[in-house]
Amino acid sequence: MHKIQSALKNYVVELKKFKIRLAIATGFMLAALVILIVRFGWLQIHQYAYYRTLAENNRVSVVPIAPNRGLILDRNGVVLAKNLPGYSLEITPSKIKSLKKVFSRLSRVVTVSPSDIRRFNKLRVESRRFESLPIRARLSEEEAARFAANQFAFPGVKIHARLYRYYPFANLYSHVIGYVGRINDANLNALEKAGELDDYRGSEHIGKTGVELSYEKVLHGTPGSDRIETDAGGHAVRDLGRTLPVPGDNVYLTIDSKLQQIANQAFGNYRGALVAIRPQTGAVLAMVSKPGFDPNLFVDGIDTINWQKLSDSPDHPLINRAIHSAYPPGSTFKPFVALAGLTLDPIVANQDVFDPGYYKLPGSSHIYHDWKRGGFGVVSLDRAITVSCDTFFYNLAYSLGIDPLAHYVEQFGFGHKTGIDMPGEGKGLIPTEAWKRKFYHKPWYPGETVISGIGQGYVLVTPLQLASAVATLANNGVIMRPHVVRSVQDPETGLIHLVHPVEEGRVNASQADLDRIRQDMITVTQPGGTAPGVGFNSPYLIAAKTGTAQVIGLKAGPDAGKRRDNAVFIAYAPADNPQIAVAVLVENGGEGGVTAGPIARKVMDYFILGKVPATPAPVLTGSTPGGNKSE
Repeated sequence: MHKIQSALKNYVVELKKFKIRLAIATGFMLAALVILIVRFGWLQIHQYAYYRTLAENNRVSVVPIAPNRGLILDRNGVVLAKNLPGYSLEITPSKIKSLKKVFSRLSRVVTVSPSDIRRFNKLRVESRRFESLPIRARLSEEEAARFAANQFAFPGVKIHARLYRYYPFANLYSHVIGYVGRINDANLNALEKAGELDDYRGSEHIGKTGVELSYEKVLHGTPGSDRIETDAGGHAVRDLGRTLPVPGDNVYLTIDSKLQQIANQAFGNYRGALVAIRPQTGAVLAMVSKPGFDPNLFVDGIDTINWQKLSDSPDHPLINRAIHSAYPPGSTFKPFVALAGLTLDPIVANQDVFDPGYYKLPGSSHIYHDWKRGGFGVVSLDRAITVSCDTFFYNLAYSLGIDPLAHYVEQFGFGHKTGIDMPGEGKGLIPTEAWKRKFYHKPWYPGETVISGIGQGYVLVTPLQLASAVATLANNGVIMRPHVVRSVQDPETGLIHLVHPVEEGRVNASQADLDRIRQDMITVTQPGGTAPGVGFNSPYLIAAKTGTAQVIGLKAGPDAGKRRDNAVFIAYAPADNPQIAVAVLVENGGEGGVTAGPIARKVMDYFILGKVPATPAPVLTGSTPGGNKSE
């Protein structure tokens, strides 16, 4: 009996426990069901749009279409940068086990040179985010057909038809136009930071230097897309529509291509720079930096050997000397010092100075020599400009003091950027006492003021600044911002947007003083001046100033030529109705009137007369009475 009661008791307990467990399990199930229903409702109602988009994206593939890049043309419509159709052989490194083997096998089908492989490897390091990179660009029709017949043997290698950027004038415009190159990681990061990454979907190239860089947004255009329906295996089923890309705008430069060619040829084998500007508008008519380089080398990535040749060259062809490099202006600085004197200290500026061939610093035994041994005797400001008397300007600069002189000449654009619509512009340097204390932690010495008066010492200017400054003189003191782009054209509508000239202000100088300096610069190109050869037999008047800027003492040896002084020359013409202002700097060219002057004359002759002189202007020494060598 006891056993039966015990069994029944255990059964009741177990049944009770079972019911508890069942209730708990049912509760859990109900709770899970409620959660599931809530989650299902959330996904179906609140998250409907999101997941529908994901499903649509799985079903629809969007293939970006890169826009055609805009053309770059000169002021007369000559094409300077264009797009050519062609075939590119590209490799997707992530799909290749051994690139070395692929290179070897590819070379049996198409020509793959060592430079192609070096360029590919360089791009692979710089462009790690890209799926495919070119191993060969610009395949011929025959090569493209030969590879297409053997493509089955090269997984991960494909032919792409696309447009290539091409620069038909090669190095003639390399520093003005610049070049495009493959988009690298640095470009991607910059685009992402600027929120412009979507604008480059499907694009492989971007402007790197010159106008290609500064007008990138204008030239690039807007990408389009193809919407393609795909099946579960990712295969195309049908075309759902296309959004056409918007091509980039065409950019017309202010530069005259024929004038550019004449200026470039006039340099011969010399290194240097030339900038020609229309004074009334600031339009750059020619900009030469010698030597240049072939920008076509950079379009699909330059190989290591060519890059080293350019970057290691002692002639520095990659530097835009016209806007970036800074040089002592030498005596071309004197007209601006003269204006400073007439404006700030007219009594001293109008005093005659006796030049025995040197200047002795007051209170010191230190002597500063004139370029002419024996000197010029009694010299006025006007004659000092005509014959480029150093002693007169030593005295004038000392009288003014470095800070007033510096602040005055800065009006002409010296010491700061002109604001030209190109990247990489240099500031040059106009020193002051505060500048020297800041960078050298030393006081300013009076002798440094003296040599600043003739454009030496710490004074540094770019050829662009010189051209802009002489253009301001020619324009009666009105400062115009230099620019290289004339207009932008919509290729679809033909609508043209002009780039309007920008007036920056007017220098602090009276019209009488400006006229006086302008007249003195005319006498420079007349008999008795330092550049009579430049004005010889000219049917129009030329106003100019010569300069010879010291580099290092000339010594014998194989590198003696690179230790010669730089030749500098500024001019505008016709002097009575200025249409063009020119600055020329010839590295190690010697005398400005002899080397740089004739280059400027050829440029002015073509621009004003419409032709290249049949024979070069005679090279004269620019003697003053007495047969002394010119400055």
